[in-house]
Amino acid sequence: MKKHLNAVAIGALMGLAFVGGHTLTFQGWAQDKAPDKAATSSDSTDTYKQLDLFGEVFERVRAEYVEPVSDKQLVEAAINGMLTSLDPHSNFLNSDEFQDMQSQTRGSFGGLGIEVTMENGVVKVVSPIDDTPAAKAGVQAGDLIIAIDGKPIVNMSLNEAVDKMRGPVGSNLTITIRRGDQEPFDLNLARATIPVESVRWRTEGNIGYIRITSFTERTEDGLKRGITDIKKKLGDKLQGYVLDLRNDPGGLLDQAIAVADAFIDKGEIVSTRSRKADQAQRYNATPGDLADGLPLVVLINGGSASASEIVAGALQDHHRAVLMGTQSFGKGSVQTIIPLPGHGAMRLTTARYYTPSGRSIQQLGITPDIEVQQARIEEIAQMRGYREADLKGALNNDNKQNLPGQDGADGKAPATPTTPAPGGSSQQQTDKPATPGQDKAASPPSDGAADANKPQDVDYQLSRALDLLRGLSLFQKGQAG
Repeated sequence: MKKHLNAVAIGALMGLAFVGGHTLTFQGWAQDKAPDKAATSSDSTDTYKQLDLFGEVFERVRAEYVEPVSDKQLVEAAINGMLTSLDPHSNFLNSDEFQDMQSQTRGSFGGLGIEVTMENGVVKVVSPIDDTPAAKAGVQAGDLIIAIDGKPIVNMSLNEAVDKMRGPVGSNLTITIRRGDQEPFDLNLARATIPVESVRWRTEGNIGYIRITSFTERTEDGLKRGITDIKKKLGDKLQGYVLDLRNDPGGLLDQAIAVADAFIDKGEIVSTRSRKADQAQRYNATPGDLADGLPLVVLINGGSASASEIVAGALQDHHRAVLMGTQSFGKGSVQTIIPLPGHGAMRLTTARYYTPSGRSIQQLGITPDIEVQQARIEEIAQMRGYREADLKGALNNDNKQNLPGQDGADGKAPATPTTPAPGGSSQQQTDKPATPGQDKAASPPSDGAADANKPQDVDYQLSRALDLLRGLSLFQKGQAG
């Protein structure tokens, strides 16, 4: 990126728990801040009374629960309950979970390769990661994982379920899946190394194809290498680019800004607004367009969330790209990682983000300029897509628009800025890093990161995007000539 941001944390990979997950996080950690004196002094008496109630319940549980429970377990569960009651993306991370989260954007681990979230007591698949055991076995977005190795998920937390799906590379496990109205069925999977490499690229005729599977610390560098390699291969024959953000659950805010900045040479990319008006931030593009003004088509779908929606929204508002595909996930909140020395960290929703035109995409998502459903060879019962608005406790959209599917809703947010309502956020997880994801290599990559292959054997959405780009290229040449 042309400038680096001092970090905090935004969705990943969306408080992702990778088996998989969605989170937008500022890179880096929040600084300790002194509490607002006015806020802490008000109603202190009532607060202490409530804490007395907590202490009484705590002691009763310690003394009378049917089985022994450690104090640490009770306290951590109470803190996590407080945070998770706020919205789907705030939660407590104990020391081990905090370390896992820190490594997710840099390393690799043994897992299945699926982005998941917790909904109504079961684990719901947001999207499978390309070229992972889950994707190869046919796991689909919207699938419900109801048991792991025969043990029901119902009484597990999301982190517990994710931990059970992770494990040594090559080890086996069985997940039980419920899909729509079908009877539950088992899938036997072998864990594999889930890499964090997030950018893959290849050429499609005279068009450059770039796939971003998540926004990690290396996404900006990967994008630059991809564009440079495509330019080197095609030279003056290059007609444009397809940027594929389908099933990209999100990741680091600074990397989302860097990707948008690569194609936008001026103006705002995204803004964030918290409870306090003086803490609003705007992130602007810097001069230069790595694509040299060539046509750009961006592919999105219901698995495109958080950081991917920031990129798509910025490119759409600046009329720099044509968006194609289906409605995106609709996660418009920002989470900050706040370390708790010696105890882990808390992930807290601290702001909403807005596209350059002032749109909040919370629960709404980004509506593509051209809607293209992915073609199916067989007619199947259509299962309702899973989006932010489906999550229990999801924040309302403060622009007061109708949500998709409601009377009068067209899925589009207003083009004028509005004042945000307090609060708001979203969370998920994955057995792979909160950012990773990787495409299969269609041919041996030149440096281990190039040459992404198609998301599936017959990719109708990509075919449409390539056709559109060829037409845009011809039009652009006609205008210039």
